[in-house]
Amino acid sequence: MKYSIIILIMLSLTFQGIGKELSVQGWIILSNNMDNAIETIEKAKKYRVNQIQLSHQIVHNLKEVKRQDVCEQVNVLTELAHKNGVNEVLVWDHSFYELDYYPSQFRNGPNGTINLDNPSFWEWFKQDYRDMLDLIPEVDGLVLTFIETGAHAEKQYSDLLKTNQEKLASVVNAVADVVIKERRKNLYIRTFAYSDEEYENITGCLNHIKSDKIVLMMKEVPHDFFLTHPNDPFIGKINRPTIVEFDTGNEYNGQGVIANTWPNYVGKRWSDFINRPNVIGYVARTDRYGTTKLVGTPNEILLYTLMRLSENPELDIDLIYDEYISKRYGKKVLIPLKSAFKKAYDIVLSSMYILGTNVAKHSALEYEPYNSSYDRHVSGRWLNPPVVFVEHGINKEFHYWKDVINHIAPARFKTKNSPLKEEAKYVIDSNWVEPMELMDSLYLHYIIAEKQYGVEVAQKALLEIEQTKELLSSKDYEELYQLFKRTLLKAQLHEAVSSAYFGYRVYARGESFRYKGLKEQILFALQRIDQVTEEMKLMEGSFPIGQWDWLKDADTALEYKNKILGGWKEYDNVKVED
Repeated sequence: MKYSIIILIMLSLTFQGIGKELSVQGWIILSNNMDNAIETIEKAKKYRVNQIQLSHQIVHNLKEVKRQDVCEQVNVLTELAHKNGVNEVLVWDHSFYELDYYPSQFRNGPNGTINLDNPSFWEWFKQDYRDMLDLIPEVDGLVLTFIETGAHAEKQYSDLLKTNQEKLASVVNAVADVVIKERRKNLYIRTFAYSDEEYENITGCLNHIKSDKIVLMMKEVPHDFFLTHPNDPFIGKINRPTIVEFDTGNEYNGQGVIANTWPNYVGKRWSDFINRPNVIGYVARTDRYGTTKLVGTPNEILLYTLMRLSENPELDIDLIYDEYISKRYGKKVLIPLKSAFKKAYDIVLSSMYILGTNVAKHSALEYEPYNSSYDRHVSGRWLNPPVVFVEHGINKEFHYWKDVINHIAPARFKTKNSPLKEEAKYVIDSNWVEPMELMDSLYLHYIIAEKQYGVEVAQKALLEIEQTKELLSSKDYEELYQLFKRTLLKAQLHEAVSSAYFGYRVYARGESFRYKGLKEQILFALQRIDQVTEEMKLMEGSFPIGQWDWLKDADTALEYKNKILGGWKEYDNVKVED
């Protein structure tokens, strides 16, 4: 088999704007759904995809190929990809694995840690990689995550490796010895830089990595894939070939189960990265587990966006809508479909986000007890100053911490002993949040206004879809209708639940906070929960299920309703009685 040598390709690149040659245009398949994986791979050639990564539910750690079913799936998909013109198939890996994976004779450091100074350990480690790669001989390389994984290399014992950076680099160097030197395959290291301090740590680690053939892979945003996070500022700054990882599978934004038809969003990010130094390409996630997928759905437009902007970074993104819709559905439906597609971003941003910060647990409805929405996932962590301007009928600037989180977060998530202390201690030290309930009538008004805006936009989008009924095939129309109907119901459910839940939190503060009509407002929202959940359960047609199950949101909504009527433990069991 011929293996591409990334470093040689890099030397031939030209960085001249339009037509900039990219050495990597890739897709990442996460789901082990074989039918969808095959469909995705068979469409790769049309999108000029030259790299396929197999990850997550297929193979998340290389050790999983020791299982016969995993090994067989990887080998079948690798062969299929090569037959379809994809010259590079990679599998994901994380190293170190959990500590007990490694033989006990090597775990003789303090507190049972691995002794990294023992040459026999590294020989065992390399032989393990040889044995695993022998099981998948046609795979062209690995994507290795080596930071904050399993046993944490930096926590292992060594007298010779003086810094965490050297320990981390020792893992990468050992893997590279087998993958690059011995097997002449490719090695990508998937890494993260969330702060200036972490950037320095990664740079320091890279200074100890020996091979110049290793390519970096970095997420489009710091931390995780949220619409309101800024572009990762560190992409391109590290002097090593870099590919950008896009979450077009939308883990936190609907997972393709609802409309994610936003070329403007994806295009804006890629138009920035493609012009940065050291960037040699992109990889895009094509699903979020289970039966979710982009190919063959309206959300495929995101993959089309990356391809077209890679061909011409100066292309007007508005033309991408025109091209994709006209080719896929016909010019007669361009105007209504384009208008509906463009509304998807605002629908999700005003329903699954509250005042600029995501409040959906991997797309699922859950305002609590999921604390990450109020600490780890807050976009203000990556912005200086940490402010956001919210449109959606509000048209106001908010400070992420002093305004948004201080009001929408339950009191227990703002204390000095809460996870916020670990995630963003400076917020507590700066007194930007107060450890008490601060949800009030003003912020309830903001939240309801934003959610109602999302519903209104979703209703308009569905009406535009309905205009195409006589102009589309029944199959295409049903697919579009179901997608945007689920989107509307998602928006309506968030509107009803947020009105009831945040209204309840104002109500639970006591009589002095119960403005005239608050109780009726809450009860009416509970009625809407009943109406929307019933419509969700009666909706005809199947829908994809990934990490998030769209219909289970209805169960969560009803649980919230029961707590509001029957008494919520965390709010002194206050009841809103009809």
